[in-house]
Amino acid sequence: MRINVVRPVLACALLLAVTGCGSMFGEKGVFRDRSEDYKKAPVLPPITVPADMDAVQLNEIYVIPPIEDKFLSQGEFEVPKPTPLSAGVGAEVVRIQKLGDASWALIGIAPGQVWPQVRNFMAASGMQIARADAQAGILETNWLTVEGESLSSRFQFRIDQGVQRGTSELHVLQMLQSGASSEWPEKSDDPAQAAEMLKAVAQFLADSADSSPVSMIAEQGISAGGKIVMLEGAGGESYLQLELPFDRAWASLERALEDSTFKITDRDRSSGVYYVVFEGVEEEEKGWWASLWNSDSARPLIGQAFVVSVQTVSEQAVTIRLQPQNADMPYDNREGQELLAMIKGNID
Repeated sequence: MRINVVRPVLACALLLAVTGCGSMFGEKGVFRDRSEDYKKAPVLPPITVPADMDAVQLNEIYVIPPIEDKFLSQGEFEVPKPTPLSAGVGAEVVRIQKLGDASWALIGIAPGQVWPQVRNFMAASGMQIARADAQAGILETNWLTVEGESLSSRFQFRIDQGVQRGTSELHVLQMLQSGASSEWPEKSDDPAQAAEMLKAVAQFLADSADSSPVSMIAEQGISAGGKIVMLEGAGGESYLQLELPFDRAWASLERALEDSTFKITDRDRSSGVYYVVFEGVEEEEKGWWASLWNSDSARPLIGQAFVVSVQTVSEQAVTIRLQPQNADMPYDNREGQELLAMIKGNID
């Protein structure tokens, strides 16, 4: 009988607890929703500071910087479609690029992640570090005995920012212990040795890129912002500025045009001009660029001919401009931005 009395009492206590939730979490409860209270806040007069005390002006802690890119500033504004951060590197984390006698590794991670991996490669290979400058992105070895070679060699690893944001470039320089000079040469004394070393470190980076730590010193010293940017001229036309010498920019632009579905019909390297036709994205291709236009009627530039020009700004910078071959063709700055954005995402 005693057990039968306790159970109803407990049941009543639980029932009261449940029904009391309304007073705890309701509109007038202790734990009510206060997310809309700011709308009811009254406007109060400013605090009056006594005459014998100093008043300090309060400033914004997080100031919103002014906007530098002012595209489509004239006429009716239309929100542009987003562009990919890097369209050309994503398929491969590491790949070796060549241009003439020069070669380097293009790496799809930021310089701050490449730096510790190169140090790990040197440690795993038994190389002693003679010099390490994280801010400059330079690692140098002591003299090494290379199998099958009569003279010892030293190697310099230089990590630079890549063309695209969040990518890196790794250059390897080699010198022989000939006794003539201790200064690093402009080009490797033995290009074959430098190429073999670049291949070895590139393979190491490819195998360990998924678990890359970050060096904050290298991350701060070596910019990862990329070397290419879209700008706007005085007349409102958009163009690309690329921080590369002309020879490499010319070769990189050729690959980028082909990857951006432009067909190159002719070229004039001495004038820095490519003649191209925009072929567009095939219907069956399912990629990011296929969303730029929704139908054939919304893709008026397909099949149109353009002139892409490369102009030298300095020894380490060029500009890239795109204009229709037919001056009477309907063409506005928005369409030019979309085409330049495709090219920009594929330059490396």
